[in-house]
Amino acid sequence: MAEGGQKIVVESVALASIAEALQQTLPFSGTKVADLGDVGTVDRVTAAEGAQLSEPGMPVRDYWVLLEGEIKVERPEPDGSQTVVGVARAGEGFGETLMLLGKAQTHFYIHTAKPSVLVRFGAEVFWKLMSCCPSARAVILTDLAQRLQDYQVEALHREKLISLGTLAAGLMHELHNPGSAAKRASSQLRLNLLRLQELSLRFSDEPKTDAQLECMRKLLKQTMSGCHAPAMSSLEQSDTEEAMSDWLAASGVENAFSIGPALVAIGLGQPELACAKDAFRAASFSDALNWLEALVSSVTLVCTIEESITRVSDLVMAVKKFAYDEKGPARELDVHDSLQSTLTILGHKMRIKGIQVEKQFGACPATIRTRGSSLSQVWTNLIDNALDASPSNAKIRISTWIEHESKPDSGLAKAPDQLAVAIEDYGEGIAPEALPRIFEAFFTTKPQGSGTGLGLEIVHRIVTQKFGGTIDVQSEPGNTKFIVRLPLESTGNGMCTIPGR
Repeated sequence: MAEGGQKIVVESVALASIAEALQQTLPFSGTKVADLGDVGTVDRVTAAEGAQLSEPGMPVRDYWVLLEGEIKVERPEPDGSQTVVGVARAGEGFGETLMLLGKAQTHFYIHTAKPSVLVRFGAEVFWKLMSCCPSARAVILTDLAQRLQDYQVEALHREKLISLGTLAAGLMHELHNPGSAAKRASSQLRLNLLRLQELSLRFSDEPKTDAQLECMRKLLKQTMSGCHAPAMSSLEQSDTEEAMSDWLAASGVENAFSIGPALVAIGLGQPELACAKDAFRAASFSDALNWLEALVSSVTLVCTIEESITRVSDLVMAVKKFAYDEKGPARELDVHDSLQSTLTILGHKMRIKGIQVEKQFGACPATIRTRGSSLSQVWTNLIDNALDASPSNAKIRISTWIEHESKPDSGLAKAPDQLAVAIEDYGEGIAPEALPRIFEAFFTTKPQGSGTGLGLEIVHRIVTQKFGGTIDVQSEPGNTKFIVRLPLESTGNGMCTIPGR
């Protein structure tokens, strides 16, 4: 008879009647004809080239011995392709692995690569064969052991390739943000240098007094002393910038509301600028502060480039250390400063979408001990995702606080306090069915081509494995919040201050 409309002809025969042909195969090369008499009836299958003998999802019920021809076994891949995992040639048996391992369904395509003649042993006959024919049983078990060993080698190779692919894709994902930030900062720096040159020429038209020069030297020294002022909460930063801009405008400074935030960002306030106001007349004071702002802006752009290149270097070093734990000395990291640096690098994206960031920095202390710099990758991915999920002209909220563990029963060590960081957006939210898979590698809810599905997997791995922390997600339409909790070794001596309070 023919099976499945394909070119397969099946006839039932007594095993003893084809014993001589079976003795030419590896499984039965040491089996006597008399030993096969009580095994029962088997199927002799004649199949044309390309005939499908089995496919994924079909029940496991047969052991096969190939008398003539060639058989290919292929595994389906997620992209729809098929990978050859085995080839059976005349004289070999196959199918014993799934039978002996008790698998209910096959996961492979089995088809003929050449016109073939096979003997098919049903489950009942196969188990009789295993019990009554020691020589056949020995060969079948040897085949099982070899196939399992081959599978383990192949699985290890695939795992290495997947790890390498994940690492390479993750590296490209991580390099994109600092690379883009450095490129944009370089372009803006070129424009700033031209503006700085024009202001310098205008500012140098008239001689400067000793008081003016001394004041400008002090301001220059503070400007060049660092890249950022200490991080402030959103409310404090907004109030400080507004007060600075109002004071500059009242003093007759051109572009007061543009240069005010830049001066605040570098740590300059009214007390520091008072000497310039006293030393310069109104027009010169305006030129002096515009020149100073152009310099401040240039310094900030240089710092952004430096931070971006440092991030790239750290990522390259991370690749070198992929198989090893970091052995460098532990250091203290201010999480508020780390968050602020990430916001600086992603500032262009916020400006393009008109996104406002509300910072509620309430953690005290906000420092953790770390041997690496990968925490910035956590903030970059989470904040970048929040920006992607937010509609234009919306806002995201970044909050920090300390969670104190309650005292356990006596006799148990007190659990360490945790520094919690929440990054919250007000987009459409994550579908309930997607939440359980949100930290899986290559899983993404973004449109095809818009995401790699690696960002959150990287975040989860860094937080849980490197810092021993946890990460949770809460989402509903209009609100999604990721909460990272990092253990604190101690809570300090109580002398810290909370930004904005």
